[in-house]
Amino acid sequence: MTRVWQWNRPVTVREVLEDLQQERSIAYTTVMTVMDNLHQKGWVRREVDGRAYRYTAVSTRAAYAAALMNEAWSRSDNPAAALVAFFGMMSAEQREALQDAMRVVQPKLSGAAEPPPAEQSGGQTAEQAAEQTGEPAGAATGEPAGEAAEGPAGDPADGTGPGAGR
Repeated sequence: MTRVWQWNRPVTVREVLEDLQQERSIAYTTVMTVMDNLHQKGWVRREVDGRAYRYTAVSTRAAYAAALMNEAWSRSDNPAAALVAFFGMMSAEQREALQDAMRVVQPKLSGAAEPPPAEQSGGQTAEQAAEQTGEPAGAATGEPAGEAAEGPAGDPADGTGPGAGR
């Protein structure tokens, strides 16, 4: 998937193979099998081009990362505390990226009526979860940026994406 995302264009098995062979020895059939598995799991589309297929990513790498974050967050029994802990792990660069992202989505969020603070498991708001963990209260004020990016969930490398177990 890394090659497909990096190139951001339809690719053939042969192109991926030749690029991978610069780093290590790998068989054409191995690459072909992986590309076919990615297609069956919904990670790539393919179109016939002569006697080969051209594969295109279904979603961006950013959408994939967003879906992974949303999935992990939604599985938490205390989403506010999970966010506070996550924010506490961020590097300065990551916090800056979060602030940039919030500036992008803030106009969209401001246009809607402000909902009351969401209570989490145990009746906590994000602010209260921040106080409980010792984090500064402001660390919990970043709201998630709307719905998760659409696209396959799971990991294309480990078989947990859409259609796993087919």
